[in-house]
Amino acid sequence: MACPIVQSENLVYEVRSRDRGFIRGELTFKDGSVLCVREFVKVTSAVLREMYAYQYMDTKNGLIFRYDNTGHHQKLNLPTFPHHRHDGSEANVVAADPPTLAEVLQEVSDR
Repeated sequence: MACPIVQSENLVYEVRSRDRGFIRGELTFKDGSVLCVREFVKVTSAVLREMYAYQYMDTKNGLIFRYDNTGHHQKLNLPTFPHHRHDGSEANVVAADPPTLAEVLQEVSDR
């Protein structure tokens, strides 16, 4: 992965079937913060992300933000459901469009 703010990466790519795969692991940044990545993808004529989570944590494992599409916040009636963002804490849930990994890395870089 060519990203100047990434110090190290530990990503695992698993083939689950002919058209499905799972990507998981961590990216550690030069400041010691960590981005945990999980994506379950289906590849047909286009890539379909069936599940994703991008969790960005500080050097003490405190949550900075997490994007995911887990359907556990249905009661909040978010316009982007199931896509959402935890901003600074598990309890602070806001509507969010699903980002790409490149967009998440840009957000980390802009901090």
